[in-house]
Amino acid sequence: METNIYIFLLAALVPLFIGFVWYGPLFGNIWMKEMGFTKESLAGKNMILTFILCYIFSFFIAFLLQSLVIHQGGVFSTMLESGSMELQGETLAYFEDFMTKYGNNYRTFKHGVLHGVLTGVFFVLPILSIIAMFERKSVKYVAINAGYWMVTLAIMGGIICEWA
Repeated sequence: METNIYIFLLAALVPLFIGFVWYGPLFGNIWMKEMGFTKESLAGKNMILTFILCYIFSFFIAFLLQSLVIHQGGVFSTMLESGSMELQGETLAYFEDFMTKYGNNYRTFKHGVLHGVLTGVFFVLPILSIIAMFERKSVKYVAINAGYWMVTLAIMGGIICEWA
């Protein structure tokens, strides 16, 4: 199976754009209050480095999301012989036939959105909630951050499922 790296580069931009809106005009003031930040305390940080690192980490997330939103990759990996990176012979013929019949099943933006939201609810929300409980953060804090990741992963998942 071929990977379109450009789709992952595009999907990695989503957290930056959603974050700009989410932590800006939508929930910026509430988030700053929950974190104990002021505009002054946030000023003077190296934002270029922050955005570059966020983009790199977002690329990692996008690359992982493909395994969660594109089911056909699981079939491919299941059919690989131990230590091999490619299918051969009868196994390759079977896989090619399978992909001809079912290769486009569930490869829609809508399906990717579903799995992105599920990843947010069943993976990100519990992680953020556990951290927030030990850090004594509020439910608002969890709601703002988990909501951001649910929306972000939904859009990223949709892009990856439809076009990767």
